[in-house]
Amino acid sequence: MLLLISPINTEEALEAVEGSADIIDVKNPKEGSLGANFPWVIKSIRELTPEAMHVSATIGDVPYKPGTVSLAAAGAVVSGADYIKVGLYGTKNYDEALEVMKNVVKSVREFDHDALVVASGYADAHRVGAVDPMEIPRVAAESGADIAMVDTAVKDGKTLFDFMDKDALTKFTDDTHKYGLKVALAGSVKAEQLEMLYDIGCDIVGIRGAACVGGDRNTGKIHRSAVSKLKKMIENF
Repeated sequence: MLLLISPINTEEALEAVEGSADIIDVKNPKEGSLGANFPWVIKSIRELTPEAMHVSATIGDVPYKPGTVSLAAAGAVVSGADYIKVGLYGTKNYDEALEVMKNVVKSVREFDHDALVVASGYADAHRVGAVDPMEIPRVAAESGADIAMVDTAVKDGKTLFDFMDKDALTKFTDDTHKYGLKVALAGSVKAEQLEMLYDIGCDIVGIRGAACVGGDRNTGKIHRSAVSKLKKMIENF
């Protein structure tokens, strides 16, 4: 299971790198769960990150506007991102989500055939009117994406596990793997919850809060010691 850590700037990115994260995930919590950062921030973080370490970029909790989202995806690719993460926030059903993701995949492939595309739903989709998270594996597969992900849309202290229990997460993981894709899970995940995600076959776990001083994704800052501790926990499972 790979450890994805989400810095908001170069200072935090360096902490994540020094803490031996597997993937450096550039995001901007001020703009939402999968809030997009600026192209120059992605570029700067890619430049300071070792070549062997992948850089991911979120492109937002996106609306149902395939052209706008595709253009954002292209911007993330040319800024140096290896993974392009799309939060399917404004898509209300499978068909809308598929339309967005098909165009994102086409856009990304125009610039970089090796970049990986992540279709992300939300465990608490019912709170924001987004597509059912259990549709995401099929959306990812049918669109040609590489990874199916689930996160939480509303960051109010509730975690992934408040909305999807072990059985639901296992089904999400199994369904995704049956399509030959990888699974990413996130949503205010705590250190003590990592082992369960590992056991159900999660390929990538996304973390910000648990890697921050004080454990707060918004007011805390990522620190290498916290990242290193999480990495060692995973290695010992």
